Amino acid sequence: MNKHYIVALDQGTTSCRALLFDAAGQPVGVAQQEITQYFPQPGWVEHDPDEIWETQLGVLDRLVREHHVDPSRISALGITNQRETTILWNRKTGRPIGRAIVWQDRRTAPECESLKTAGLTEYIRQTTGLVIDPYFSGTKIRWMLDHVEGAREAARRGDLLFGTVDSWLIWKLTEGRVHATDYSNASRTLLFNVQKMAWDERLQNELDVPSSLLPEVRDSSGDFGEFAWRGARIPIRGVAGDQQAALFGQGCFAPGMAKNTYGTGCFLLMNTGDKFCPSPAGLIATVAWRIRGRAQYAVEGSVLIAGAALQWLRDGLGILDSAASSEQMARQAGEADDVCVVPAFAGLGAPYWDMYARGAIFGLTRDTNRAQIVKATLESLAFQTQDVLAAMRADTGIELERLRVDGGAAANDYLMQFQADLLGIPVERPAVIESTAQGAANLAGLALGLWDQEELERRRRIERTFTPMMKEPQRAAHRARWNKAVQRTLHWLEPEGP
Repeated sequence: MNKHYIVALDQGTTSCRALLFDAAGQPVGVAQQEITQYFPQPGWVEHDPDEIWETQLGVLDRLVREHHVDPSRISALGITNQRETTILWNRKTGRPIGRAIVWQDRRTAPECESLKTAGLTEYIRQTTGLVIDPYFSGTKIRWMLDHVEGAREAARRGDLLFGTVDSWLIWKLTEGRVHATDYSNASRTLLFNVQKMAWDERLQNELDVPSSLLPEVRDSSGDFGEFAWRGARIPIRGVAGDQQAALFGQGCFAPGMAKNTYGTGCFLLMNTGDKFCPSPAGLIATVAWRIRGRAQYAVEGSVLIAGAALQWLRDGLGILDSAASSEQMARQAGEADDVCVVPAFAGLGAPYWDMYARGAIFGLTRDTNRAQIVKATLESLAFQTQDVLAAMRADTGIELERLRVDGGAAANDYLMQFQADLLGIPVERPAVIESTAQGAANLAGLALGLWDQEELERRRRIERTFTPMMKEPQRAAHRARWNKAVQRTLHWLEPEGP
């Protein structure tokens, strides 16, 4: 290897990050910057695509400067991204037609109701593996075409392009030469037939999305063009949606292996190998990755609000100095467990898929304090994960023996111990919890032939295993209290008509 680094661009919901990996695939540096969150109406969440690009390029620039890296020594870029977030831009000018509609956004509930009324629920489950929910990209594209002035006409002329954030970054990095996505991201659009591995004509027609908008779909470890930067030509060789990238980064290569990422949302994925498993239990069947023409699938439970709930405590309520301080505050609350927080700010994801649920705090008394609310909010991440795992067990018949974890909140020892206690199985935290970026880098290195999957699994190291200590009666009491709280948040809003 005559070069020495792989860089992973990790474009997330709240920040842009760039991570530097050495020739052995180990992280040696990171640069990060938050991006602006826009909430123009209740239930709406938006990002500025230009800010995403400029911030992502900025953290890359800072990374190489701070670590004195010559760009010519970067062997490849890997990209991982927030999924489902929808961007439309003009193919001639490269300008977005408006802000990106973020995966958390709920404005397309009426479009979803229309799809249900049209009897498409089972067709969508069997062809895309998804459920009908505003979470996914398809209804967001339709909304933008119908509500942005001139967008529908421009799309019919072939002047517009659609992309999830990976496609937008690839387009910008290659100066418009490549309009592409990978199979993992395509499978999250509500427009991709994962049985045929192609865009689905019926769903395109139902959502009135012209084929000219859609990117080419390529293997997750493969050629996505080159980034000409500072005199270097850097190949883009790995692309995957953030949760699939984390599954790959955690080395969950065999069927039955699972990981949970505690990020803005919380995402539990289990590898199902070459079997596509549409779920009757409210889970998502998705493409994990495709490498050298061979696809692997996963079942996924998506918790819409996880780390974002801690951000709400910090920014919205001002009762938390930082997400990192939540562990100390949770311990200050002691054994008190009267308070229960259901952070259904964007509805509830798996296994409920209730777009009309809303967040609530239960069990408040006059002596309830900040620490108790922080503790209950932190524990809500574990409770939501428990719900997803129960559905996964019912769906697949697989009893999970241990759970691999990653993401920012996985560094919280209180949360990880509570998660192990609640599930009754060991929770493994790797030495490198940057699994999402690790996955993107590993996919890029795999395309270059720097390593194979067996070598990646051998390299993986466990930093700590959390062993369950809670007895079953206490576990059952916690679950009963949580279930009671969730039931009272469901269908809080009245469904909107088509």
